[in-house]
Amino acid sequence: MRVTAKDGTDPLWEAAVGSWTSGDALREAVSAGVVMAQAVRCARDMAGWAEKYPTLFSAKPIDVTLFNGVACANAFGSPGLTAGELRMVNRVCLWYFGLDWMVDHLATSRAEVDDIARRCLDVADGASPADGDELASFLAEIRDELAASPTYSSLRDVWRDELRRALDATAREWTWKALRAAGKGTPPTLDEYLENADNIGSAWINLSHWIAGGDRRLPEHLEELNAAGREVQKVLRLLNDLATYDRDLSWGDLNALMLGADRDEVTRHIALLVGRCRELILPLRARCPEQAEYLERQVGFSSGFYAHGDYWGTL
Repeated sequence: MRVTAKDGTDPLWEAAVGSWTSGDALREAVSAGVVMAQAVRCARDMAGWAEKYPTLFSAKPIDVTLFNGVACANAFGSPGLTAGELRMVNRVCLWYFGLDWMVDHLATSRAEVDDIARRCLDVADGASPADGDELASFLAEIRDELAASPTYSSLRDVWRDELRRALDATAREWTWKALRAAGKGTPPTLDEYLENADNIGSAWINLSHWIAGGDRRLPEHLEELNAAGREVQKVLRLLNDLATYDRDLSWGDLNALMLGADRDEVTRHIALLVGRCRELILPLRARCPEQAEYLERQVGFSSGFYAHGDYWGTL
C-alpha cells in the first residue's frame, strides 16, 4: 500500500517511474519516500503536542530524535496511511513516553505511582482532569478523539481495561526496580518479566490505533489480534533490552539481561517468540489483513531499528 493523490494516481510518481524499464528499485525508493514524507509530518505534529504540555515533555531524553523515531516506526508500520490517519497512534505513543518518564524516573514511591494510575483511569472512565495535570489532560484529549470513532462505543471498556493492564504492569516493574535498588526481594524470572510486557504499552497503543481506524469488523477479531499482539509485545520488550542494556544500567532501569539471561539466551527466546507470533498472525491475514500486517511490520521494523538505534535521547 502507498499514499496516492486523491484521484488514486500520483502524477509525480508516474513521471519518475512510469517509463523506467527496470523500475523495481526506483519504485521501492519512491514508495519509501512517500512513507517518509508522512513520517516527517507526524514528527512535526508530535513536536507541537509536546510544546502544548511543556512540563510533561520537558525531560531532555524526550527530544526531536524521539519524535522522528516514533514517527518513522508508525509510518512504516502502516505505510498506506496519511499523517492524519496516523495521528492517533502517534498521540498515544507520545503520551506513553510521558507516562513512562513520570513513573520510571520521577516517581519516588509506590503511592505516587498508584496515584498516577488512578488519575489516568478516572479520565478513561470519563472524568475531567484536574487543572495543571498535563498527563491526565493529554489523555482526556485522546479519549475524546477516540470517542468520535464508530468502533469506540463497543470497545470503550476494552480500551480502558488495556490501559489498566499497562498501568498495573508499569507499577509492578517500578516495584521490582525499587526492590532491586534496595537489595531486597527476589528478582522476577525471565518468564515473569515477559508476562509483564504490558508495561511497554504496545497492546493499548495498538488498540487505540485500530479503534481510530474505524474498522467495524474490529470487535469480532479483537480477541485473536490481542493474543497475537501480546506475543509481539514480548518480542519488542526483548529487542529493546538487547539494544538498551548500557543505558538501562546507567538509568537504573530493569532489563532482561539483568535477570540472569545472557544475550544468546535472549536471542534464542526472541526466535521462539517470533515463531509463535507467526503462528498467531497467519490465520488473521485473510480476516483482518491491515491489522495483521501492522503486527508483522512491528516485529520487522523493530528488529532492524533496535539493531542500530533507540528512541530515547540522552540525559
